[in-house]
Amino acid sequence: MPSPPALEILYQDEWMVAINKPAGWLVHPAAEPQPDDLVAMKILRDQIGKRVNTIHRIDRPTTGILLMGTDPEVSKTLHHAFANHQMKKTYWAAIQGSPSKPQWECSEPIQKEPHKPIRTAHTSFKLIKTISHPKLTQNPTNNNHLSLIEAIPHTGRFHQIRRHLLHAGLPIIGDYRYGGIERCDHLGNLLDTGSRMLLMAKELHFTHPITNLQITIQAPPDPMFIKCLLA
Repeated sequence: MPSPPALEILYQDEWMVAINKPAGWLVHPAAEPQPDDLVAMKILRDQIGKRVNTIHRIDRPTTGILLMGTDPEVSKTLHHAFANHQMKKTYWAAIQGSPSKPQWECSEPIQKEPHKPIRTAHTSFKLIKTISHPKLTQNPTNNNHLSLIEAIPHTGRFHQIRRHLLHAGLPIIGDYRYGGIERCDHLGNLLDTGSRMLLMAKELHFTHPITNLQITIQAPPDPMFIKCLLA
């Protein structure tokens, strides 16, 4: 099997490292590992020659910033900060259509699965850009617009951004779980994005637990976003 590609490092110091996680990569090993799994924490460990600790997770199909700790005590502090919503996370999502207003809030409660507790959830959304895409004139919905949405989750519920955009009637392009298989296949073929889900962790802002400096980490726009909306 060929060696996996090197991960792009967005930030690194003696206590932590942030990478640009590719879409389709796992954060840590799956409960039932497959031979072709690409696991970010293992590949990063080998790449930098240090043991790393997972501090938070992003979904397998999501790309963008993933922060890991290289110091056990700092890792615990960072994990606690994520759990207590002391990290400001900003995501980008690409959708078909355009929202009815340029900014909105969603506080629809989220239940991870049946028989689990219903949790409060809150996400702020802002429209960044809308374009008319010529290929979408072939779409049976007759909606030829694509929009780039900024999402800031204030809570950390299961698939929160994905489900809150679905609640607004704006499922993410390529979100097979919530957007429908037939619809995702159709858009993927028209836009040449395949089965990619167009959601990325774009920016992370927090107070450094050792230096107390304000740290802002940004990921470059994913090529699929450039191809669809930013070219």
